Amino acid sequence: MASGYGIKGDVGRCFPFWQDFLACYVTNTADSSSNWRCIPQKNDYTECLHHHKEIAKTKALRAAYLRRLQSGTDKNAPEGGKAGDAKVIGVL
Repeated sequence: MASGYGIKGDVGRCFPFWQDFLACYVTNTADSSSNWRCIPQKNDYTECLHHHKEIAKTKALRAAYLRRLQSGTDKNAPEGGKAGDAKVIGVL
């Protein structure tokens, strides 16, 4: 939350990213030509809020894992769905 308080009353998980973004925005927006300088901080803050990159990475790993299982070339492939299976079949 932008207020700085999380759901349990402590500091919210994304508040430090918001502070970094806000500090960058305040110091770099005197003229409109320097707005691009805050893009990394904005991306970090929105990633913390919505986890778009994390979700995309997880989907890509899952797709690679399923492709590897369906190819049937790996005789040592596990039977299914355990935590370390992606490493066993060489996806990671």
